[in-house]
Amino acid sequence: MYIFALIMEVKKKIITSKKHGIFANIIRLYKFRRLIIIFAKRDIKVQYAQTFLGLLSSVLQPLTALVVFTFFFDKLIHLREQFNITTPYPLFAFTGMIPWYYFTMLIGNAGTSLSQSEHLIKKIFFPKLVLPLSKVLVGLVELGISMIFLIILLVAYQYEPTINLLYLPIFIILNIITGLSVGIWLSALTIRYRDFHHFIPYLISFGIWLTPVFYPGTIFPADKTYLIYINPMAGVIAGYRWSILGENLPVVEYLVGFIPVIILFITGLFYFRKVENKVVDYV
Repeated sequence: MYIFALIMEVKKKIITSKKHGIFANIIRLYKFRRLIIIFAKRDIKVQYAQTFLGLLSSVLQPLTALVVFTFFFDKLIHLREQFNITTPYPLFAFTGMIPWYYFTMLIGNAGTSLSQSEHLIKKIFFPKLVLPLSKVLVGLVELGISMIFLIILLVAYQYEPTINLLYLPIFIILNIITGLSVGIWLSALTIRYRDFHHFIPYLISFGIWLTPVFYPGTIFPADKTYLIYINPMAGVIAGYRWSILGENLPVVEYLVGFIPVIILFITGLFYFRKVENKVVDYV
């Protein structure tokens, strides 16, 4: 009931049937900022209320994967020795897994945010972009918990943070934009074309093998380095490792991968605005 009361309170200030431009939509979203927080809190409670470990269950997947791939890449293949990785492998891998799982979480959860809130969309009007944006906050909570485990690993391996850590928020923002660039498109498309919800996340799940999460970017031969630079998450992960572990500063070539991200993000906002008022016809 509080959600409906809040929506009605804001609607007293914003009552119009006209289409809004991008900047007007940003202002509108700011006025609905409390609703974004409420949706995020609701999702967190629903997701973890019935679990034994609560929020800790959110890191079980990356921690399990960390154990498996540490055994496989570090103990069996000896990846560190082959590619001169100076960082202890669990630190190296987990620092890459944190942004990758946040990225996939944003695509999956933001992509289904409209279809999962059909009951609200049918009953009352509010900016639909509030729904995928609320997933950003849910993911930040999980990201924060993963960071706590990373801090434990840093202490265990006696790693001291450097001044580079101040730049971490920049790469978190890039992480968010990269995930939302696909998530916003997916949320708008899956309302009418439900197959996208099954196809896109399944396709992206294979992307972890083309992204330097468990291995360094230097694993690619010189004539195939473009595969790294056109992958925006490779640049994000390199930024995390630079700011947290003090590894090499990401080269400027990584910026190439963010060109399609910006294009997808901007066009996604325009397409979402175009279909926003038609959403109720499809849910």
